[in-house]
Amino acid sequence: MAPAQEKLKSDDELPDLESVVDMTTFSQILEMDDPDDHSFSSSIVFDFFDQAEQTFTEMDDALDAKDLYELSARGHFLKGSSATLGLVKVRDGCEKIQRYGKKENVDGTPEPDEALCLSRIEDVIKVVKDDISDARRVLTSYYDKKEKEDA
Repeated sequence: MAPAQEKLKSDDELPDLESVVDMTTFSQILEMDDPDDHSFSSSIVFDFFDQAEQTFTEMDDALDAKDLYELSARGHFLKGSSATLGLVKVRDGCEKIQRYGKKENVDGTPEPDEALCLSRIEDVIKVVKDDISDARRVLTSYYDKKEKEDA
């Protein structure tokens, strides 16, 4: 089953798979696929993207409500699922969201200025959304190529 085709720029403009995904982690997921059938791993990957989209909607709502606790919780949630796939940039960005939501700096020291924490979260969310968009494009291309190779 092929993932939904997205409007991609040329393949030359796609980041390398290795720059988006930790291949050691991702390879563990790929090992669960049957030979010549990547539907198991692709379902995990594309379910993650659907889940991330929903989580970003929740984050946007929490940002509007200035709800640091919810932002931290959503960051923690997305951090775990992105780490499972090996999406290191996404994981690291979500770690920042989690910390800022807990009124901490990246190094874990307290940051009492809630407005500063919210501003930082808003900035990081934009970066993480871009990182997830890159990951989706790269992994869509990866699975499209695998499907053609297996045909």
